[in-house]
Amino acid sequence: MGNILNKKKIKRIFRKSKKIYLMAHTNLDLDALGSCIGLYNILNRKKECFIIIDDKEHELGVKKVLKELDGCLNIIESKQIDKEKIGKKNLLVILDTNDQSMVQNSKIIDFFDKKLVIDHHEVSKKTIKDAELFIKTDASSTCEIITDLIEYYDIDTDSYYATLLLAGIVLDTNNFTLKTSPNTYYSAYYLSCLGASAKKVQYLLKQDINEYAESQKLLTNIEMYNSSIAISKGNAKTIYRKEELARTASTLLYFNDVESSFVIGKVDKDKVGVSARSFGNKNIEKIIEKLGGGGDDYHCATVINKKTINEVEKMIKDEIKKQEGE
Repeated sequence: MGNILNKKKIKRIFRKSKKIYLMAHTNLDLDALGSCIGLYNILNRKKECFIIIDDKEHELGVKKVLKELDGCLNIIESKQIDKEKIGKKNLLVILDTNDQSMVQNSKIIDFFDKKLVIDHHEVSKKTIKDAELFIKTDASSTCEIITDLIEYYDIDTDSYYATLLLAGIVLDTNNFTLKTSPNTYYSAYYLSCLGASAKKVQYLLKQDINEYAESQKLLTNIEMYNSSIAISKGNAKTIYRKEELARTASTLLYFNDVESSFVIGKVDKDKVGVSARSFGNKNIEKIIEKLGGGGDDYHCATVINKKTINEVEKMIKDEIKKQEGE
């Protein structure tokens, strides 16, 4: 595992790289996409730069951005990358995850000798090996980290790109209610000075009314476990989008006495997804890691194969009991 880098060393890595490829996690959200585009904005002025996207379906906000920027970015699929032509001077940058199993295509990681991770999640056993790490776990989002880099580079940034970065921060902080620090608010202020539009952010974060109606059903089957943990289960016959589970988990934190939440629902025929949220005073990360997922003290997620929703609920409760017994 590589060393934790500072901004000066990152700038040196970028300078010594010929071509730079940017890749985030699967099921892109506005923090992942916004940080990719924000970094692309820094790099493509002097480097040939590409954003790798293999996702075939996108959440509504991501879909809006990709449509609006169609033709403005060098977006490629991983299958377009020729291993034999990568060479030693090209760089792969992984954003908004350090978990090798969660990237758009884990196989191409080994194509590159030079790898850099920029992320705000805790490192784990699944952290990408042989990569340089720029990880700031005190940051609200990867968009906050990229905003710091934009200020460090002191470059002009289009107001649209500033808006995308602000949208990523708003998303990951759940409207500045989770994992915020003075630097989070400063980043929002700085992006506003660059022309970021709060109105446009709200447009990007708008939900599809049918998805919203479906996700509201997740709020009808809630159990308060150990007085402060809300556990919600989806309908066993309904397939949910992962962002629906995540959004519901965040919503549950608005209710009295709820300090952490777990939302469980099928995300595919034989896959059950779990999204967990906390104000930081409950160790949801350790629980989700035991279930094969990851994240941090504030938001975590996992997908479990070949289990029912009720079986996954029992697994979560068993882990909660273990944590409280330690």
